[in-house]
Amino acid sequence: MLNLSSQNVRLNVSASDKHQAIRLVAEGLVANGNVAAGYETGMLARETQTSTFLGNGIAIPHGTLDTRHLVQNTGVQVLQFPNGVEWGEGNTAYVVIGIAAKSDEHLDLLRQLTAILGDEQVVETLAKTQDLDQFITLLSGKSQLPPLSQDLISLNIQSDSLLTLSAINAAALQEKGYANQTFVSDVISHAPLSLGNNLYVIDSAKGNLANGIAVARNPQGKTLITVAATDNSLQPQLAKLTKTAFRQQLTIAPTEKILTLLQGEAAAQAVSSEQHFANASPEVTGEFEATFTIKNEHGLHARPSAVLVNEVKKYNATIQVQNVDRESPLVSAKSLMKIVALGVQKGHRLRFVATGEQAQQALDGIGAAIANGLGE
Repeated sequence: MLNLSSQNVRLNVSASDKHQAIRLVAEGLVANGNVAAGYETGMLARETQTSTFLGNGIAIPHGTLDTRHLVQNTGVQVLQFPNGVEWGEGNTAYVVIGIAAKSDEHLDLLRQLTAILGDEQVVETLAKTQDLDQFITLLSGKSQLPPLSQDLISLNIQSDSLLTLSAINAAALQEKGYANQTFVSDVISHAPLSLGNNLYVIDSAKGNLANGIAVARNPQGKTLITVAATDNSLQPQLAKLTKTAFRQQLTIAPTEKILTLLQGEAAAQAVSSEQHFANASPEVTGEFEATFTIKNEHGLHARPSAVLVNEVKKYNATIQVQNVDRESPLVSAKSLMKIVALGVQKGHRLRFVATGEQAQQALDGIGAAIANGLGE
């Protein structure tokens, strides 16, 4: 998760053009000890090679290989421009994220950022909000956290103490970014509410960062549910706790069953539908596919990603791609943001799935472009 604070995030900034915006970002990186003086030159040089505009009002200026030695500590500098900055080719950037990274750490940073910034509603809020805490929460991806996960379920805790169960749940929620220390302190200082059937629940009005449900249970079935909530979207799950049979199941169910119970049938049906489509034969789907290995020394950073997207856009076909080595879902190969979000490193395999009039031609062209190094 990105390490963001008032030190590397500035709201309501203005700049006359992208060059001034990049200089402001570089100044912040220098001031925070991320880079040495001179890194700005590499950022401006990178911009002449290929635009760092990702889409959705976001630009990610960063240095070149020639200035990588100036990076002292991996990090970002984020500036919000509510009035926008012209970034060339008719594009306007409202959030500019300067990146400084050693080695290929920038690929992980890019993957984190683009996964978050693919949500247009999130980006729209980032462009306009004057609430620093809200900005940081959105950009760090805390609002994107799944409300339920195996990481938030702790079973067979060898203790009969509700305080112990509460501390375990609160710590899990804090560690994963759902709550802060204020939440933890408040939760463990209050007694949970008994719902009956050996099930207890607790929450707090303080320190909530994202919606999440943590479950802790001892071998005798004493179960505590701790809730972190920033809005009312968890109400459907919490409403189930009023049913006796549901409470009884939670006190004996294994981890997978607990997730199913709290997620409901809709999630299970979605998985079933996805698996059915995945099992369909090429004759049924009319798809062509091919897998290529990326040989670029520094993976698919912004420049080779842009070359790949430009190649894909040449063809009258619907083309999706996934990073086989990261087991990512299929995404549009015509979106620069989605390509960068795949976090492709040297040696990773990309699987392309194409349909349409020029599907096979597209795969042939993509394969040739990758073999030729995507402009590098």
